[in-house]
Amino acid sequence: MALPKLERGPPGRLGGPRSHPAPEIVDVEKHAFTIPQRAVLNVTDIQKWEKSKAYHDLLGFITVLNDSVRGKKMSQSPPDSMSDNVKKVIEVLEEMDKWIAEIPAIDQPQRFGNKAFRDWFQRLQEKSEDLVQGMLGETYPDSAVKELSVYLVESVGNKTRIDYGTGHEMAYIFFLCCLYKIGFLKKEDYCTTALNIFNKYVILMRKLQNTYNMEPAGSQGVWSIDDYQFIPFVWGSAQLLDQAAIEPRHIPEADRNVKWVEEYMFFQCIAHINTVKTGPFSEHSNVLWGISGVQFWSKVNGGLIKMYKAEVLPKFPIIQHVLFGSLMSIDPVTALT
Repeated sequence: MALPKLERGPPGRLGGPRSHPAPEIVDVEKHAFTIPQRAVLNVTDIQKWEKSKAYHDLLGFITVLNDSVRGKKMSQSPPDSMSDNVKKVIEVLEEMDKWIAEIPAIDQPQRFGNKAFRDWFQRLQEKSEDLVQGMLGETYPDSAVKELSVYLVESVGNKTRIDYGTGHEMAYIFFLCCLYKIGFLKKEDYCTTALNIFNKYVILMRKLQNTYNMEPAGSQGVWSIDDYQFIPFVWGSAQLLDQAAIEPRHIPEADRNVKWVEEYMFFQCIAHINTVKTGPFSEHSNVLWGISGVQFWSKVNGGLIKMYKAEVLPKFPIIQHVLFGSLMSIDPVTALT
């Protein structure tokens, strides 16, 4: 899989700022919330998905957060810069994290898919609405809690297959996007959403993957950017814009990456890969090896967004599992501003 060529246009934007505007806030008091359900049932439904409000809200959300972290180190988004509501979202992830110690992996012969994950998952299913309700408070109706809690549950992997992939990651992006659409998170939270909330989510997912030996869902192996995640590479590369000290050619140099891990999501991803994979970087991470040959981070960032649109969003095996409700709607976009 080659890194898609970046077309002319503003670095890091999804075909220009007008193509996918930031998701609009709904009137919570008047809005009719629904339980998310599948809507892409066959390959031809992919066209319906690509014309949907959810599709454009997703890309608009990725765009605005991408722009918000441009050139920002992790240290430029310290805990004391977070709003109270951002902290509440993180507290949910911290509570989920605690359950891992309470539900340890069991001894079993097979390598992948430790069955203890099903117990962890079951606890999340049982407690998800309480977690979301506790986070949102009494301001929001039960119907909103029920809609959002579905995405939280969907974001951690599949209970039956004990696997995780970009579709589950997308469910968490949906969850965060919904928090903006109901006004719980605000525009001023964009940067901390990416660097604090989402990064915390990715760290938790790695812990789940390692603890319960979760299989990559639909992994393309060495020909994929990563076995599990995609978006931290996008927002992580945006962090590396507007600085000259670190270049894409440094990606494979593990000995130099250590000092950058604390500051950049992209290098956190590289460091994690180097802990779970062995052998030459060019062999176990061929796509990232190819990306290291790109001259500028702006082209890496734009190319990764194009790759996401080409290799994740139109793929039926991924999108068939996506759930659509009232906030992330399968209804068609009537007009783009």
